[in-house]
Amino acid sequence: MTYNMTEEGIEHIGIDWKPLAKRVLDYGLDFVKCPYEAEICLLLTDGEDIRELNSTFRGIDSETDVLSFPLNVFRNGGGFDDFDESIASFNPESGELLLGDIAISKNMVLLQAENYGHGVEREFAFLIAHSLLHLCGYDHENDDERLIMENKQEQILDDLGIGR
Repeated sequence: MTYNMTEEGIEHIGIDWKPLAKRVLDYGLDFVKCPYEAEICLLLTDGEDIRELNSTFRGIDSETDVLSFPLNVFRNGGGFDDFDESIASFNPESGELLLGDIAISKNMVLLQAENYGHGVEREFAFLIAHSLLHLCGYDHENDDERLIMENKQEQILDDLGIGR
């Protein structure tokens, strides 16, 4: 697996975030039964940069906690059971499946950890799990999808021992 991890801005979130991100991504890809070696880009950035990304790509001019940019199309609500490899994006050099990009706001990790009354590690891991599921075709556009995605997020975090 290849995880390209970048941090921008001067504020830090107070945890060793790269090993935690790798742990959640590795386990999450196994959890969703990804049959490929995969490549994911992860950007940990400040509020202004994520606001700009949100405005550019979603037309919403406000800061958000996490953005996911999937590179593949999944059928049947996510997962690899009915994945069409013939239209997938693979890195021509490594052969890895290009799943997409994740951008996380450091400001929102800190704020939401405080607001939800749990640690920064838990909030950061939650956002990684949430975004990874988006990269693997899961969504929360309706109640059924939302419940499936929420259950998968919580199961990933519980399995890793990252509770509230």
